[in-house]
Amino acid sequence: MKIDWDRRTCARRGHVTYAPDELPLRERLHTETALGSAWRCLRCGDFALGAPHGSGPADHAPLVPRGTVLRDLFILRFLAIERAVRGVFIVLVAVAVWKFSNSQDAVRRLFDEYLDVFRPVFKHFHHDLDHSPVVGTIQNAFGYEHSTLMLVAGLLLAYALIELVEAVGLWYAKRWAEYLTVVATAAFLPLEIYELTEHVSRLKIGTLLLNILAVVYILLAKRLFGLRGGHHAIEEERQTASLLEVEVAAKVGVQA
Repeated sequence: MKIDWDRRTCARRGHVTYAPDELPLRERLHTETALGSAWRCLRCGDFALGAPHGSGPADHAPLVPRGTVLRDLFILRFLAIERAVRGVFIVLVAVAVWKFSNSQDAVRRLFDEYLDVFRPVFKHFHHDLDHSPVVGTIQNAFGYEHSTLMLVAGLLLAYALIELVEAVGLWYAKRWAEYLTVVATAAFLPLEIYELTEHVSRLKIGTLLLNILAVVYILLAKRLFGLRGGHHAIEEERQTASLLEVEVAAKVGVQA
């Protein structure tokens, strides 16, 4: 089923109407009904009752995203939410590593005490905790120096900052954020692939596929690095998607 992005957005946010000063164009966007004056929505094209939200020269009208442009914005905001959630999670991990580095001995003692309690329970179910990969990883972490853990916490915070900056930029459809997302995400793809060679999980596979799709989609849909005409082509696409631009073209065509 094809999604009507224009009407879907208008249903959530309301219509956007504008009264241009140019009389022929104004007449194409305005009508009188039994219930009163109505203006054509610049997003979905339907007529909405009431006064227009703005007025002035046609070239001063707001550029309202429509069609594929609106779909792209929806996808970018989905990626922004995913980046924001990941960024917050990494910040929490960084804080946990920092706290652990400042109370390493106390955490080690507490872990050993719990290990002594649970060791007989797991042994009853024929599971040796002393040879568990998870337990081994945690025990190895206790051997890391304070400076090493602080460096890890700092790197995690830097990574989280990149994710959060990406999230804000993508939410507002900033072109620099699209470039940043592609470069940063592509840079970490080899590491994600390497992690899969160490241990395969559905979460890791899903994350890798999502990141690959995000890179390919943004590269092609947003025409980065000169692809498919680059920035000039995408600005033309935004202009031709504008209902007011369509009406201006129609008016010129009629006059010709």
